[in-house]
Amino acid sequence: MRVLGFMTGTSLDAVDMAVLETDGETISGFGPAGERKLTDAARDIMLAATAQALTWARGTPEPAIFAQAARAAAEEHFDASEAFLAANDLKWSDIDLIGMHGQTVLHERPLEGRPGRTVQLGDAAWLAAKAGVPVAHDFRTADVVAGGEGAPLAPIYHLARAVASGLEAPLAVLNIGGVANVTFWSGGDEIAAFDTGPGNGMIDLMVQGRGAGRFDDKGRFASVGRVDSGVLAALLGHPYFTSPAPKSLDRFDFSLEPLEKLELEDAAATLVAFTAEGVRLGFELMGQTPREVVVAGGGRHNPEIMKALAERLSAPVKAAEDHGWRGDSIEAEAFAYLAARTSRGLPISFPKTTGVSRPMTGGRIASP
Repeated sequence: MRVLGFMTGTSLDAVDMAVLETDGETISGFGPAGERKLTDAARDIMLAATAQALTWARGTPEPAIFAQAARAAAEEHFDASEAFLAANDLKWSDIDLIGMHGQTVLHERPLEGRPGRTVQLGDAAWLAAKAGVPVAHDFRTADVVAGGEGAPLAPIYHLARAVASGLEAPLAVLNIGGVANVTFWSGGDEIAAFDTGPGNGMIDLMVQGRGAGRFDDKGRFASVGRVDSGVLAALLGHPYFTSPAPKSLDRFDFSLEPLEKLELEDAAATLVAFTAEGVRLGFELMGQTPREVVVAGGGRHNPEIMKALAERLSAPVKAAEDHGWRGDSIEAEAFAYLAARTSRGLPISFPKTTGVSRPMTGGRIASP
């Protein structure tokens, strides 16, 4: 089937889109991919929803802004895809299924005595009606209800993408978005995965908080800064890094407070080191040395992050494009693939990727 996958990351930058020909097991073709920047109005409402989610007490009604933000997200997805399809000589009738991840405004991993909680906003019923195409959505809830982390979910696609490229195990696929996550493929269909630590998220928040832009473009601040070893050690003292895998994060799980005494450039350099050290510790936790590390996501555009990874990891570090992958579209492709699996009742989360007790299906289908 031909599936249109969407992803909007915690950076609140754009709607990413990709078309995949897949039955949820093998990939038979790659259609077009692209992105459209979020409008300022949509970004503002997502930021407001995220702020309210951070103070939303368990057991109380969800904030009213969630419904507004869900509709805004769906409208952004529809408008983005209308232009995208037209630019690629496609119509809605050419699409069999849509996979919409939705905008994450809250993710709390399960802790002893406290179940996990995760919220991705997107009005799937509205989008299905508007596009006239079924929409697979709400991919994480079932996993969390079953005691899983609810993240990461892309690992099964990382495996399929590696196989489609003829790559060999052992292999690691590292996605650096707001949070960084890694998939280890040891051979066959054996995969393990977890969030390693911050990706771009803390850097973005720090730069925005200082009025220096939306992000550290091409690492220009970090490139002239110096890592503060004391601050780095304090950040790495977080108990997350010694907890066993599988495990997951929200980009707000680490505080920027230790960096307040640093100049902008030094703070950026220290956060780059924090991201890379988190990845190194993750590899150390797994005790595996892959043939190579394939890096996708926005973080690969930051030369300072790529350099820091190469300095710390014992395996060669390659950008996704080195294997012909579309590094900015991997997660949109992943949710197209997961949508196909959802439509067929195939598992999307696994004991070694989210911590559930058995392979689990997930996601729901909204029909037009």
